[in-house]
Amino acid sequence: MVEAESIRNVAIIAHVDHGKTTLVDELLKQSGAFRQNQVVRERVMDSNDLERERGITILAKNTAIFYKGVKINIVDTPGHADFGGEVERVLKMVNGVILVVDAFEGPMPQTRFVLKNALDLNLPVIVCINKVDRPDSRPKDVTDEVLELFMDLEASDEQIDAPFVYASAKKGIAFVELGGDGDSMEPLFDCIIESIPAPQGDPDASFQVLITTIDYNDYVGRIGVGKVENGVISVNAETALVNMHEPGKLRKAKIGKLYEFEGLGRVEVEKASVGSIVAISGIEELKIGDTLCGIANPVPLPFNKISEPTLIMNFLVNDSPMAGTEGKFVTSRHLRERLFRELNTDVSLRVEDTEATEIFKVSGRGELHLSILIESMRREGYEFQVSKPEVIFRHEDGVVLEPIETVVIDVPEEFNGVVIEKLGSRRGELTAMTPAQGNTTRLMFDIPARGLIGYRSDFLTDTKGNGVMNSIFKGFEPYKGEISQRSQGSLIAYESGEAVPYGLFNAQERGDLFIGSGEKVYTGMIVGRNARLGDIEVNVCKRKQLTNMRAAGSDDSLKLSPPILMSLEQALEFINDDELVEVTPSHLRMRKKILDSTKRMRANRAKAAQA
Repeated sequence: MVEAESIRNVAIIAHVDHGKTTLVDELLKQSGAFRQNQVVRERVMDSNDLERERGITILAKNTAIFYKGVKINIVDTPGHADFGGEVERVLKMVNGVILVVDAFEGPMPQTRFVLKNALDLNLPVIVCINKVDRPDSRPKDVTDEVLELFMDLEASDEQIDAPFVYASAKKGIAFVELGGDGDSMEPLFDCIIESIPAPQGDPDASFQVLITTIDYNDYVGRIGVGKVENGVISVNAETALVNMHEPGKLRKAKIGKLYEFEGLGRVEVEKASVGSIVAISGIEELKIGDTLCGIANPVPLPFNKISEPTLIMNFLVNDSPMAGTEGKFVTSRHLRERLFRELNTDVSLRVEDTEATEIFKVSGRGELHLSILIESMRREGYEFQVSKPEVIFRHEDGVVLEPIETVVIDVPEEFNGVVIEKLGSRRGELTAMTPAQGNTTRLMFDIPARGLIGYRSDFLTDTKGNGVMNSIFKGFEPYKGEISQRSQGSLIAYESGEAVPYGLFNAQERGDLFIGSGEKVYTGMIVGRNARLGDIEVNVCKRKQLTNMRAAGSDDSLKLSPPILMSLEQALEFINDDELVEVTPSHLRMRKKILDSTKRMRANRAKAAQA
């Protein structure tokens, strides 16, 4: 085995919003990856439109910088728990990690998750306490909390002895002594060179590359990204594709083009050796988890076990009265093809066919994971419907198990009571309650995943927007019991047509409206939220009777409350088991599964009789 001394492969891992992507920005700038006069936007690695809009990293991405003659390959990973699968798979590609922790918030649920994955793979860790320039930062306390986390996760003595670097990614400075000062990121660069081991491999052996990421390009097609574990890979080389889960299945292919990463781009190369992270094109059947090997010795490399999904929902062909009027791809063939194509790049997703050709079961890691897929599809021109997310139960030895989430909530003291009461009614169990910075309290709960469905919007209302909630999957535990459904019903359109002020004015007395004047509605569409339990049918298309006694401009006196504009996540949280969200490129509509009121009433009676 030989070490590739001129290469370091490192992943940056952290909880959401702790500053990973901003840190990568500074490492790129100070390594000379950009021209002196080049205009570079913030969070340059978040290239996806949804990432920039939401301010989060969704996909793991590769970049490379040069420092003192060493090439440092960097993988920027997502921080949100729903995209933990992205982190799990890319850790096989690196030889060490930089754990970024906010100097104010300290270790959070996702910090524990990503650190545990790194420790399980025996990867060396550099701890970067970021945002030390915040007025309320507490780097000394956070350092102690990180060390406690290492001990909780049963890290070895070598792992606990991890180097600490203190930084302000926003200012572009880092230093190694607490309370020190700096003028650049050099201390972090030096720490990477000294603490992250060089990749090892046998350059004379048959080549092996484990594919951990799949990209796509309109010009060259499918692109696989992975690290050269052994040997030398070159353009036009004959290769065998093998997978450790299908050891008997061998596929032959030929390397089309070979790229290495440099800055934000890729540079075409003729060959690459041990330790290099490469992008390979020209092999259409490439999948995540495949190993590209030399024909002489086709031995697959082990691939990380990815955590199982916890939520499932149905994707259906749109059959509403407005179906096909706004989308470009509307048939079951289009929908099936797109969903199964997503499996090529998302290892955490599961898609299943059902007995009904127009319905597909899709499983994911959480509401955000599934909603990002839905939002991406609608932007591509797809039109479809989705059901309410449901948790995935397991059955072991006659016991029903359900997914449990660990929830960490930072909230002002005055809202403690309402948060504890609401989560308690959803089968949440308070496990810790500690004072946080200022007059805030940190509450920790273990709660069934189904108890969190529909709670986030209530949480923002109850805390008046002052609370911060984070959750992460804990594991499967015995079923916790029934959880009451939402406390408000739906306002359902009685007839099809166009909503008018007079009809809306009468309907708003029943509750809150989701639509405004002039919007098209159809029978069975949900147009608002009832103030009480139970559904009510309202006629938002009803016009005022015209008589010769009507005063001119009488409709001007009708005062309509502004409609509540539901986001995709809010719509998924709001709907009940008998409702759907209709998704089109230009609209999100909620509706009843059974549009006809008479048929819906009969179905409800039959369901009540069975119960």
